[in-house]
Amino acid sequence: MSGIVAIVGRPNVGKSTFFNRLIQRREAIVDSVSGVTRDRHYGKSDWNGRKFSLIDTGGYVIGSDDVFESEIDKQVELAIDEADVIIFMVDVESGITPMDEDVAILLRKVNKPVFLAVNKVDNNKRLENAVEFYALGLGDYFPIASTNGSGTGDLLDAVIESLPEETYKEETELPRFAVVGRPNAGKSSFINALIGEERYIVTDIAGTTRDSIDTKYNRFGFEFNLVDTAGIRRKSKVKEDLEFYSVMRSVRAIENADVCLLVLDANRGFDGQVQNIFWLAQRNRKGIVILVNKWDLVEKETNTMKTYEQMIRREIEPFTDVPIIFMSVLNKQRIYKAIETAVKVYENRSKKVKTRELNDVMLPIIENNPPPAYKGKFVKIKFCTQLPTPQPQFAFFCNLPQYVRDPYKRYIENKLREEFDFKGVPIAVYFRKK
Repeated sequence: MSGIVAIVGRPNVGKSTFFNRLIQRREAIVDSVSGVTRDRHYGKSDWNGRKFSLIDTGGYVIGSDDVFESEIDKQVELAIDEADVIIFMVDVESGITPMDEDVAILLRKVNKPVFLAVNKVDNNKRLENAVEFYALGLGDYFPIASTNGSGTGDLLDAVIESLPEETYKEETELPRFAVVGRPNAGKSSFINALIGEERYIVTDIAGTTRDSIDTKYNRFGFEFNLVDTAGIRRKSKVKEDLEFYSVMRSVRAIENADVCLLVLDANRGFDGQVQNIFWLAQRNRKGIVILVNKWDLVEKETNTMKTYEQMIRREIEPFTDVPIIFMSVLNKQRIYKAIETAVKVYENRSKKVKTRELNDVMLPIIENNPPPAYKGKFVKIKFCTQLPTPQPQFAFFCNLPQYVRDPYKRYIENKLREEFDFKGVPIAVYFRKK
């Protein structure tokens, strides 16, 4: 668990600019994914080697043209509830406003680290003007300028120190399977069918599930925690505070899961929003099983299933080694096959390959098909090992790691999958100097 940092404050103080800066200025930050959409609401960031999740609460309230202050209060309360650290952003140009004071009143009651960031401080005169923000009663402030990055380093240093220590799941804990997808895809019905009782409220109204809830599953020799998450919609469709909260909970459920069961409606297809959820799970290096629900409602011809599966695999290239199961929750068709597959993916994700076995298999493959010469340089790979991480990561030691190109890395990854069966699991391959 990496920790969540929420940026709160009234509209137009520069939260999104600051957020955008954090997810664009560093090469390691590739997940500018929002509540699983590709806008600026949710992202993965890191500072000095410490990774964390970043949430921008600003976009939600901009559309609110009535009861502005109460909406701001709701947003801040929701962000406070989920976050480990809060950055409260204000604007030195406009000084302290009544809305700033309302947010500050809420934050003074919070038993979490709160950092006051005074934005748009880009000259000495504004630095002097920033002193007035002591009146908010939140202690010291950090003068920053989101547009050019001035002062953000000191702020991030303080944020990182206040984040909880990174923890990895203990082996004794039960595996966590998160059921994710768009609203009304059949996630709650799927869990109800599995456990044989009406554990969750199911209606035709999208967004019935508001929270991420754990259910212990212990049948047919399988034991794990099932997590039913609220459906994730595009940010533009998130109109009420409860649904905004649901998106945040779903994002965290994906981050804390071992395997994500991505449920999609066969009639809607593998659309952009489902793809965003898939890539969020992939970037977080979670095991993935794709479940095509409501297959009983699709008109079928000879090769309908094969064509549908090929369409999905085209969309998820190059990570195509993912199990796809066509099921009907209503008819209880293949729902247990889905669980069997998820358990297998979990086992694949936890798999440890002995170093000797890895070298015995991979070095002959590399010898028969070595990395192509690049800029007249020949790469010689001498040794490989699996890294001691919760998910499969491999290090290959060679003389010139900088000359190994991406196509060859993908070739090595595919060979690892072929030889050791890592179906449904993202693999990381690193080339290091020997």
